[in-house]
Amino acid sequence: MNALTIAWVALPFLLGFSIYLLPRLARVLSCTIALLSLGYSFACLLAPESLTIKLLDHFSVTLIIDSLSGYFILTNALVTLAVLFYCWQEQRSAFFYTQMTILHGSVNAIFICADFISVYVALEVISIAAFLLIAYPRSDRAIWVGLRYLFISNTAMLFYLVGAVLVYKANHSFAFAGLAHAPPEAIALIGLGLLTKGGIFISGLWLPLTHSESATPISALLSGVVIKAGIFPLLRAALLTEDLTPLLSLFGIGTAFLGVIGAIAAQDTKRLLAFSTISQLGFVLVAPGAAGFYALTHGLAKASLFLIAGNLPSRQLTALQQQGVPQSLRVPLAIAALSISGCPLLAGFAAKSLTLKALLPWQANLLTLATVGTAIVFAKLLFLPLARAESKPLRWGLLTALGLLAGGIVTLNFWMFDRYMLPELSKAILVLGAGWLLYWGLIRHRIWQISRTLEQLEHLIGMMSIMLVVLFWFVVV
Repeated sequence: MNALTIAWVALPFLLGFSIYLLPRLARVLSCTIALLSLGYSFACLLAPESLTIKLLDHFSVTLIIDSLSGYFILTNALVTLAVLFYCWQEQRSAFFYTQMTILHGSVNAIFICADFISVYVALEVISIAAFLLIAYPRSDRAIWVGLRYLFISNTAMLFYLVGAVLVYKANHSFAFAGLAHAPPEAIALIGLGLLTKGGIFISGLWLPLTHSESATPISALLSGVVIKAGIFPLLRAALLTEDLTPLLSLFGIGTAFLGVIGAIAAQDTKRLLAFSTISQLGFVLVAPGAAGFYALTHGLAKASLFLIAGNLPSRQLTALQQQGVPQSLRVPLAIAALSISGCPLLAGFAAKSLTLKALLPWQANLLTLATVGTAIVFAKLLFLPLARAESKPLRWGLLTALGLLAGGIVTLNFWMFDRYMLPELSKAILVLGAGWLLYWGLIRHRIWQISRTLEQLEHLIGMMSIMLVVLFWFVVV
């Protein structure tokens, strides 16, 4: 298994650069890498025990492969495959598929790393590859959005790197476990870097513009899986150092509400989905033990919704209320939206049930309230009218991608069928009904204008400064 893991980590980079030499095989090679990740994820999930690989003992460069890794790798594999199917009929260059493959491999590396220096290298590669994909259309807008993302990401990683050096100074090791014996400023600096990179709370306000203004397949990739690379090290560290869990729970709850408020106010479908991503990241962060399955169900649903949003007649909800949703997109839209809302018979129900069960009562009550907000958000999409006629035939690539993602959401529901107990079912139905009633009674005809001032570049740096002060206060007190 050790040799297999090393080969699996290295192969995306080798084949990624080989795509330049074999441009006609670009799509096939990219799909091959994603399929290998799919197989490796099942090996992780079915393994009887976790695997630890030490590469550089002196620096404690370590890999940990377990079920948590398996869920996140499975998310990466399925979302990447869906995006590749979506792009199959489009004229994309070898450069595009090279960056897709390198990004896929770098994200996978995050999901098995258990030391701060390996995570730093992988996150920096992710930043560069993601920037190149965001800027791929070469329009002024795309280049600006990409450069903005790259600047925020690199600034966050500078804080992170200083924190990683402090951990090494205290322990002579970069291992995550060393965080328990590191000085408070190391925890605060590393926390700021990863919370910003992961789109958490106010330091994650760079996310709505980046995810909503990227091209449709890139939006699906970013929200479905790439953004989770920022929070995975926090989840792994929390499982190794239990003192971090209360702090992550507080930020997770705050993030869940911040994202819900932004999504309810949004009138643009892609901004609605981007703010929803922020909210759902809070659900992932709040319970590290249940994070793997929740990240998987969210990734499949959110990637599906972004692909659908890119093929609707308009991005504006007011226009869609007049034009309607194409009939061929209605079923995948309903499956994805209902799953994120926690509807029974879909994987999102089991994910929410597992997460809430892992929390303290007061935390579970707050996140239940946030789930009502999630139901309100997706009621805005679920209750859009049907279009009277199809505007144009849907490409087979889109239908294949949506079939893969929707099929995953339905199939995973049976994986966790033991969650179907009467109290959980009753609660889910009540929450969903409360959200829909609030939508029809209070939200449907109201339009809120929320200032985007805090999303401006100069204010994003200010939000990072505020987060750093808050983190210092938490870890010192």
